[in-house]
Amino acid sequence: MAAVRIAQILDALESRYGALHAPAPTDPYEFLIWWHSGYPASEERCQKGWQSLIDHIGVAPKQLMAVSTAKLAQVLKVGGMVPDVRARRLKEIAARVQGEFGNDLRSALSQLSVPQARKVLKTFPGIGNPGADRIALFSHLSPVAAVPSACPHVLVRIVHGPEENEYTANYAAAQRTLDALPAAYEARIRGYLLIARHAQELCKRSKPRCGQCPLESACAFAKRAKK
Repeated sequence: MAAVRIAQILDALESRYGALHAPAPTDPYEFLIWWHSGYPASEERCQKGWQSLIDHIGVAPKQLMAVSTAKLAQVLKVGGMVPDVRARRLKEIAARVQGEFGNDLRSALSQLSVPQARKVLKTFPGIGNPGADRIALFSHLSPVAAVPSACPHVLVRIVHGPEENEYTANYAAAQRTLDALPAAYEARIRGYLLIARHAQELCKRSKPRCGQCPLESACAFAKRAKK
């Protein structure tokens, strides 16, 4: 029944948003560079910073290591705030991937167990459990039930009602719901992307637009809000 429910939820979301594609690079190293190309991190800001890197410097470890921090920061300004901090982080990531992982982070991670790979990923700046899960899923290291880090509340609201105050509890509950999907990359990537889009468009954290939601009649949160 859980599998049927989550499948119906995702079908309804896809009917509104259409088939979605990953906005970020799926290679683990490239995702880390993309993620720090913008701040505060968003698809738009990260993409602007990433494109600026590609146009002016390149994103390979040797290319990032070859330029000064000041030059790198100048190129990253288009991606938002604290470009100097982000420049230092990109150099740190590039140096580690070059020195510790032979310029191929993905291959190195693929030789580890999922818990080991997650532990390694969490040693990089700005990566916690949600980020490690996302990287593992999109880079096809493991079909984990990854939940968008900014919106674990979405599935909790739909299935259970108002979310908990504690982030980790919401993330775990959302993962349990997604875990009913087949352990296949396509199914779980689809779920991730649709949930992220739904949070951006309608199921916002503070002011959800329940009246426009295709799931309103089946959503536990919306039903409680009407009482």
